Amino acid sequence: MAGLRGDLARLRLVTLTGPGGSGKTRLAEHAAAADPEPAWLVELARLDHPAAVPGAVLSALGLREGTLVAREKAPADDPAAQLVEHCANRRLLLVLDNCEHVIDAAAQLVEHLLTHCPGVRILATSREPLGVPGETVRPLGPLPPDPAHRLFADRATAVRPGFTPADDPAAVAEICARLDGLPLAIELAAARLNLLTPRQIADRLDDRFRLLTGGARTVLPRQQTLRAVVDWSWDLLDDGERTVLRRLSVFAGGCDLPAAEAVCAASGTPDIPADPGTPAAPGIPADPGTPDVLDLLGSLVDKSLVVAAPGPDADTGMRYRLLETIHEYAAERAAAHPADRAAAAHRHAAHFLALAEEAEPLLRGADQLRWIRRVETELDNLRAALLHTTRTASVETGQRLALALGWFWWLRNYRSEGAEWTARIRETHPVEPPEGTPEYWRSMSLRMLHVFLVADGNAPESLRTPENVAVGERIRRVFRAGGPESARFPGILWPMTSLLTGNTLDSRDFRDGLDESVENCRRHGNDWELGVSLMLRTHIGIDTTGGLSSVDADLAELHEIADRVGDRWTRSQVASAAGEVALSRGRYEWARSEYEECLRLAREVGAHMETPFVIARLAEAAFCSGDFAGAEQLLTEAAREAARHGGTPEISAYGGMLTALLALVQDDLARARTEWELARAAAANMSGPPQLAAGLGNIDAVLTAREQGPWAGLAKLAPALATAVAAHCAERILASLADSAAALLAAAGRTAEAVRVLAAATAWRAGHPRSVAEEAAVGGLPDETRAVLGADRYAAEAAAGAELTPLQVATLVTQATRTAPATRTAPVTGS
Repeated sequence: MAGLRGDLARLRLVTLTGPGGSGKTRLAEHAAAADPEPAWLVELARLDHPAAVPGAVLSALGLREGTLVAREKAPADDPAAQLVEHCANRRLLLVLDNCEHVIDAAAQLVEHLLTHCPGVRILATSREPLGVPGETVRPLGPLPPDPAHRLFADRATAVRPGFTPADDPAAVAEICARLDGLPLAIELAAARLNLLTPRQIADRLDDRFRLLTGGARTVLPRQQTLRAVVDWSWDLLDDGERTVLRRLSVFAGGCDLPAAEAVCAASGTPDIPADPGTPAAPGIPADPGTPDVLDLLGSLVDKSLVVAAPGPDADTGMRYRLLETIHEYAAERAAAHPADRAAAAHRHAAHFLALAEEAEPLLRGADQLRWIRRVETELDNLRAALLHTTRTASVETGQRLALALGWFWWLRNYRSEGAEWTARIRETHPVEPPEGTPEYWRSMSLRMLHVFLVADGNAPESLRTPENVAVGERIRRVFRAGGPESARFPGILWPMTSLLTGNTLDSRDFRDGLDESVENCRRHGNDWELGVSLMLRTHIGIDTTGGLSSVDADLAELHEIADRVGDRWTRSQVASAAGEVALSRGRYEWARSEYEECLRLAREVGAHMETPFVIARLAEAAFCSGDFAGAEQLLTEAAREAARHGGTPEISAYGGMLTALLALVQDDLARARTEWELARAAAANMSGPPQLAAGLGNIDAVLTAREQGPWAGLAKLAPALATAVAAHCAERILASLADSAAALLAAAGRTAEAVRVLAAATAWRAGHPRSVAEEAAVGGLPDETRAVLGADRYAAEAAAGAELTPLQVATLVTQATRTAPATRTAPVTGS
């Protein structure tokens, strides 16, 4: 308001523009009332002919009497001349309200008055600018939330005394937001409080044109219902503007100029681009009866029916969107032209398929951040295109669109949504095409993508239905044959179908599959695909018995690939793998450095579901180095980060295990048990790696020993160790379990077995140090057991133990538990 007063004080023509019901009239009246000079309101809305504009101004000024008309200098048939004669030497403010339907006549009169009457200032309200030299345009957008809420509350109390928005603030906020902050629409909604609650009004806004009726009888008819307001704007459009506005309703979330031109200017239904990256709808002629879309968009923007704003990047240009009310109205109008709307929807799907296929490889390159933002910006349009393909059974378009979006869905954590889309698209065409055809490979790739997205965060047992097992076996057989399709995403992931077929990630068949996938990618794939295959093999190598010594070559190649590709996700995964290697070798500061780099890159690329896990990895490195306070802080940060992005079973299980371990070494047994229970529950709902189960089993055994004595702990530890050995867990994991077994055996009086098991654990570590906590748990055992056995016996047992395999140690511990005494021993306090 203050800004408008300032404009009026120094400018001769100010035009308030905005959509219907934007409060232009009210604001103009307030500004005029505050002006120090005489102000005259000229209401033009009731005029039915442009020629009546000068006469309406005469009437508003009270100049219809015969005195002025009779004067020779101003003939009675020239009201414009009469106005000039009256105003030429006066200072006054004219408020010309609602100029849009007589805009040409209003503009001519305004220019004439400003030219001949230096003391006249004009404040106009209109859907679009007058286009007069010297005009200053003040667009009135939707009300911001706070003023919108205050307007609703003000009008609501008039209808229902005592009403306060605090009774249901969420409903009030939803009403104001969905009505785009339009004052008239908000007032009409508030008027409905005589019949409905705010929540009932909000829930019925999908049918807003029937709901929002019954405005004041004293206002113009076009302001008494929301439909009348928008009908007024629609009636002022020409055929070209109406066509574009109808077609714009197929967009969701707005569009850029190329998209608007592809959908709104074309006629007919385009063919789907034949190859990825082909521009949408090439060669489709513009409708000769439809003017240029850019000009029409400009006109609709001027009329406040389309909102224009800069895109997210400097090089993306402007974006155009419809307010929700206008979008719903335009969609209704489009429904009355079903053939045209269907063709527009098809062009829309073709355009966004081309965009998705262009973006797909670029999401994994050096320029990926810009392309990620672009896909995020168009996400609602991509969803609309997918919905169109499922409703019209456009099988090829749907399959290609889902496959182009698959990596984006996974990277940006739209995994559940992606799984739903892949399932819906498959349902539209359940018949499998002939083998070897492009349709066949799209169908199989879509199945692989669905498995990949569904497997995330689900326990393997829940996925292992007979149908899924059959699908997994089929995928594995098809893609294992190799070739280009097996060297592309998502085909490169076929070894992961072990999760469905019942094989474990440590099985020989699974590891053979990884080797085959790597070699196939070398023959048929690009750097990124080869990097993914190498990445899978590297992580499995780090986590399996005997694998750590084999990962260095793959890790070195991965560093080279990451540098060539420029993909931040690949670089983050390489840093993560390097951190795991460092952690396994007891190089904790190196591990922390790698995980910090991984975290930086993951955040940069927006891999939000991976960041809490990386923070927990940083906590593990801090814990291993003895920085327990730092580990505690990092685990708290990981939990906050996970909660911010919806939480995952993985971080709940892994972070909970580390929290339980931290509580255990701090002798907070109650907290350790609570955190362990939570971690175990989370692990039951995910496809957890065997080392997670081993870690949880280890904590449970040590806790049980503290609570019930060493034999009770050994009873838990023996099966945990046996399971970890059978799963081929990495030596670091097996050695940690063996350390705990040695401590419990010593506490139980089985000194010789304790020496052998501890020596075996030390040998498996291959010279790599124990963590600070592990060293504290078993560091005193050599001296204690040597004092019991004597130096010679101790040396002999240690030498024998150093030769034991993990399976032999698991057998030794299991056999020891079978000889446990019938009576319970005291709880262990130092294990």
